[in-house]
Amino acid sequence: MNAQISLIQQIDAFLPQTQCGLCGHRDGCLPYAKAITEGEEANKCVPGGQPVADQIAALLNRPTLKAEESVWPIQADLRPQRMKAIIREDECIGCTKCISACPVDAIIGSGKLMHTILTDLCTGCELCIPPCPVDCIDLVEDQSELPNDVMRIEEQSDLRRRYYSHIQREEKRRITRKGPVVRAEIDTELFAQFSAQSMHVPSIEITEKPAEASAPLDVKNTLELAKLRTQIKKLEKQLSVRDDLKKRELLAELIQQLETLQGA
Repeated sequence: MNAQISLIQQIDAFLPQTQCGLCGHRDGCLPYAKAITEGEEANKCVPGGQPVADQIAALLNRPTLKAEESVWPIQADLRPQRMKAIIREDECIGCTKCISACPVDAIIGSGKLMHTILTDLCTGCELCIPPCPVDCIDLVEDQSELPNDVMRIEEQSDLRRRYYSHIQREEKRRITRKGPVVRAEIDTELFAQFSAQSMHVPSIEITEKPAEASAPLDVKNTLELAKLRTQIKKLEKQLSVRDDLKKRELLAELIQQLETLQGA
């Protein structure tokens, strides 16, 4: 493992793994960690708040910067209030858009049936809200006890695993997907590279697009082939009655043209 990958992993370990994109990196925490190693400011993680900004600054021996402000009040642990999404289920139309938007697969349901958010798994990332066509998703305060350091590390590890699983599933669906894509484009190659370096996250494999079938011959080629076959049959019939050197040479030439056109 090279030094840059190791440093990115260390930074990613501090990030809360909400995959919210509020830092400007819409495909999650790992791309932001990578950008920090390339010089981007380390205070943009909104849900991580000042503690995360300070931890990364200390790791990189950089000056401490004030964390990006959140719209939610600051808790006792100096991080913004944790939020959870809930669906007003009687208004849900079962469009499934929120399901594919959720980076940690915390929403269950199927087409034209009511959806439900598993609040224990919800990170409050808010990514499910914009795609909802009927605005039936609300954010409420998380009333659970604030996690200690050990609990937070376990939670972040679980969310990271869930996100990698989500990426792998979406990658498999990418080739055959029908309907709208409601999440930002994910740098799957980056996540695949890091999944190969860690035993603690699911492996991500890039799905190769199947080779496209040869395009059908266009109308012009089809007509040309028919014309050649007609000429060949006519010459073969003539030669069966009377041998002629020039006609044999012409026949060989036409057969060569036919084979070339068929192989095009």
